This record gives sequence, C-alpha cells and structure tokens, in this order.
Amino acid sequence: MAVVVDLLEGVRNRVPLTGEGVAAEFAAQGWEPGGRPKNGFETSWDKDGVGGWVHPYNGGVRVELTVWMRDADEDTGYFEDLDAVYEEGERALAAFLPEIESSALAAHLTEAGGTEDDADEFIAFRKWTLDGRKLVAGVIQEDTDLPVRVIVALE
Repeated sequence: MAVVVDLLEGVRNRVPLTGEGVAAEFAAQGWEPGGRPKNGFETSWDKDGVGGWVHPYNGGVRVELTVWMRDADEDTGYFEDLDAVYEEGERALAAFLPEIESSALAAHLTEAGGTEDDADEFIAFRKWTLDGRKLVAGVIQEDTDLPVRVIVALE
C-alpha cells in the first residue's frame, strides 16, 4: 500500500488542503481519474487496487482511500456472516497499520484518542493527527447493505 503513504505524504503539506490541490497530487502520482468531476476537480481516483475520493468536508476537503473492501452478496444484497466480514476487515486493518506506522509519515504522526462519533462511525480504527489534520484508518460500513471497507481518511 505504498500508494497510500505516497499520496498522504504528497498532500500533507498542502495548505490549505483543497480539492484542486489533492486532485493535482493524485494526477501527478499517476492515479487514474474515475470520470466524476465535481466543483471543478476530479473526485474519484484509482491506482493499484486502491480507490481514492475527494469530498467536501467542514469547509475543506476529506481525502478518503479504500485499501480493502468486501461487498454484500449480489443475489441477496446482504452478507452471509456479517461478523466474519467485520473480523476479516479488522485483520486487514491490522495488517495495514504497520505500513503507516513504519513509513516516512510516522515522524509526523501523533496518536489521537477516538471520539464517540469515531466509535459510531468505525467498527475498529486507529486515529492520529498529521501536521494538525485528522488521519484515521479504520473498518467502516456506512449502511447494512453497503460494503465493509478499510479506509484511510485525511481531513
């Protein structure tokens, strides 16, 4: 998942963090645009099996990268064993965390405690600040019929 660390390293010094600036970094690092421009910049990107998105967030942007995903069963729209999928996501997160913690970003990370909102949003997560911005890696499922994903998000 070096592409994730490289992208985060590329955008961490952008002040302010803008959609245009993040899109420029995605393009400069060779990510493929997904053809979903909004607000004057491309919002969807892909590289090496990682999906990236740029969303408006609290007057700025949120950069979200999906590093692992399991989708619901196509026929039923549900998971056969949701707890097993959550556990698989937690294992994928645990395997991914050392890549962040041993990367060049590690010198800029400060451990941050989770909030009630984080606990509501994530099945499992790890949270830091990165040069004053929130960085979180976690297992997430936004709705019961949506995929379970391991994401990394910078806000």
